[in-house]
Amino acid sequence: MEFNVRRLAADAGTFLSRAVQFTEEKLGQAERTELDAHLETLLNRAESTKHWTEKIMKQTEVVLQPNPNVRMEDFLYEILDKKVPTRANNHELLGECMIDSGHEFGPGTAYGSALIKCGETEKLLGSSQKEFIQSSAINFLTPFRNFIEGDFKTILKERKLLQNKRLDLDAAKNRMKKARAADARAVAETELRIAQSEFDRQAEITRLLLEGISSTHAHHLHCLNDFVDAQASYYAQCYQYMVNLQKQLGSFPTTFSSNNNQPSGSFSASISVPTAPAAASLPAPPPSQASPALNELRSTSGTRKARVLYDYDADSSSELSLLADEVITVTSVPGMDSDWLMGQRGNQKGKVPITYLELLN
Repeated sequence: MEFNVRRLAADAGTFLSRAVQFTEEKLGQAERTELDAHLETLLNRAESTKHWTEKIMKQTEVVLQPNPNVRMEDFLYEILDKKVPTRANNHELLGECMIDSGHEFGPGTAYGSALIKCGETEKLLGSSQKEFIQSSAINFLTPFRNFIEGDFKTILKERKLLQNKRLDLDAAKNRMKKARAADARAVAETELRIAQSEFDRQAEITRLLLEGISSTHAHHLHCLNDFVDAQASYYAQCYQYMVNLQKQLGSFPTTFSSNNNQPSGSFSASISVPTAPAAASLPAPPPSQASPALNELRSTSGTRKARVLYDYDADSSSELSLLADEVITVTSVPGMDSDWLMGQRGNQKGKVPITYLELLN
């Protein structure tokens, strides 16, 4: 108990001494020890890194999720340490709306079929957007946030300690100046040596932490490259989806009778809607073309590019849906049925039927 009282009294004395020194410095009544120029430069660099890291994070979040209400909701879930509920994004909602309306107007009509195809593409865009957001959050935003909430907080803590040690040092210098008696001067000299030693030690610790900002910049540069790669992949994938959709819509008739009162029955009867061939009737690749390429692919277990000949809707989660004319990467997997290959489009993987593909050189 007595030890705790003495400790509290000592802490109170130290706090009072620092407060007096700080006040006198502000009033211009006391001198202060300035940090060396290199340390000041490192401190300014750390503050600048923190400032711009926070701004980049905030603006990236706006790009990934423009809706401020959704961002606030996600933030609250994060604070409460709860899983964010799965929600459809705008592309997926539009896709569902188009598909439902297409079925309402009739999949056998040009407009209905076109709406369904547009809706399916919108859902693919929505799925790609989700993958892009997730990838960016993990590989870009999380490292930036870890710096703000981890490394920079440590820097702030050590910088505050350095400020306290500087106040202790300058207070000891003032006591040394005011000491007149020999005994008092001896005590002041001892306190000054201790204060100077503790200040120098804390300055070195702070300097080493601040010099680590260079490593932080290097790491953030790597994260920036990942973010740009994710963006390039996302936009390329979206572009390919839209090009494929344009080609599909281009096969629909664009001129119809101008008689708006024409019955829908006669309207739809005059339209020939192209449909993808059924799986059972799809022609197998000619042996003269497909066999050597397939044999080479299976023997090397390598990867090849392949062009998709027809649209294909996956029957299960192990398969990959395909769009006509898109180019994907295929791999032969040992033990897989000879009529199938493993396909990959961006981050999506799944089995694809060989009869839907044309291997490229």
